[in-house]
Amino acid sequence: MSVAAAAPTPQGLSGLDIPTLESLYEAAGGVNFTPGWVPRKKPILWGEPRPEFVPAHWTYENAKAGLDAAGRLIDVALAERRNLVMRNPTPSAVFETSRTLVCAYQMILPGEHAPSHRHSSHALRVIIDAKGSYSVVDGEKTPMETGDVVLTPGWSWHGHGHDGDEPAYWFDGLDVPLTHLLEPMFFQEHPQKHAKIDSVVETSPFRFRRVDIARKLDAARADNEGFHGPRITLEAPTMPPMGLTVERLPSGQKTRGYRTTANTIFHVMEGAGESTVGDQRFSWKRGDTFVAPGWNAIAHHATSDAQWFAMSDEPLMRFASYYRFEAVN
Repeated sequence: MSVAAAAPTPQGLSGLDIPTLESLYEAAGGVNFTPGWVPRKKPILWGEPRPEFVPAHWTYENAKAGLDAAGRLIDVALAERRNLVMRNPTPSAVFETSRTLVCAYQMILPGEHAPSHRHSSHALRVIIDAKGSYSVVDGEKTPMETGDVVLTPGWSWHGHGHDGDEPAYWFDGLDVPLTHLLEPMFFQEHPQKHAKIDSVVETSPFRFRRVDIARKLDAARADNEGFHGPRITLEAPTMPPMGLTVERLPSGQKTRGYRTTANTIFHVMEGAGESTVGDQRFSWKRGDTFVAPGWNAIAHHATSDAQWFAMSDEPLMRFASYYRFEAVN
C-alpha cells in the first residue's frame, strides 16, 4: 500500500493564501519584511531633525576631583587610560556624548607612561593643565603643554607619558560612536607595549601649539552676521569626519542664535560665560565642556574674555549633503 507524500511546506510568501491585511503582515514578518505603509512608533521619515541626545554640561571641577581620586586608586597597569567619559543624559546613551562623538577628561601622573595602542576612530586632546607631558604618535614624540591641541588620526599608534612634576589633565575627543554606527571598528595593543620613539619634535602636523593658536586668533575677525567671534579652523585632513575650530569672544559680547544639523561639543579653554543650547542654559568657565546635539539652537555670552575649542561632525554632514544652517531669533 503506497502512502502519498506530504505536500512541501510553502517557502516565503509565494503560494500562500493571504486573504486579509493581518495575514499579510504576519506572513511578511515571517520572512523579514515590514510594510512601509503601516504606522509605527518610530516612523521611517519625519519633517525635521528630532535629536535623541540632549544638551548637557560637565564641569572641570567635578572631573578633576574624580580624576584625582582615580589617581590614588587606579594606575596605568590596571587601566590603559585613566579617564572619565562624558556620557549624555539621554536614557539610550551608554557612553556617547553625542550621536557621533564622545569626549572625556583624562589625567596622567608624573613618571607614568600610558601604553601604546591604535584604533579605527580618530582622536584628539585639548591640554587643560600640563607641563612636561608628551604624546607619541606613529613614533613621533611631541610635547603636550597647557593650551595645545594634539591629534591622533585613526589607526595611528599612540601613547602618552609625563616627565613633569605635577599631574597633567586634558580633554579627549573621539568619533568612536560614529565608528560604532558604521561598524568598521578595529583595535590593537602595541606588541611591545610602548611604541618606539623615532623622532622628538616641537612642531608637528599632529600638534597645534597654544602660541600658534593665539597668533592666528589675533589675526582673525568675527563673522559679519554675528554668529561667531574671531574663529580659526584647525586643519586635520587625516581626520576627515571631524571639524575642529577655536573661537574667541570678548567680555560682554553675545552671539546671534543659530542651529545646524551638526553635533557639536564645546570645551572652554579660557574665560567664563554662559550659553543657551536648546532649552538649556549653561554657565561655564575654563575647563568645562558642553554638548549641542544637532538642530538645537546655540547662543553664547562671554562674561569675561573667553576662548573655546569646538569639535563637530560638520565635515561628515557636508560630505553627505545633510548639513543645514539657519538663524534663530
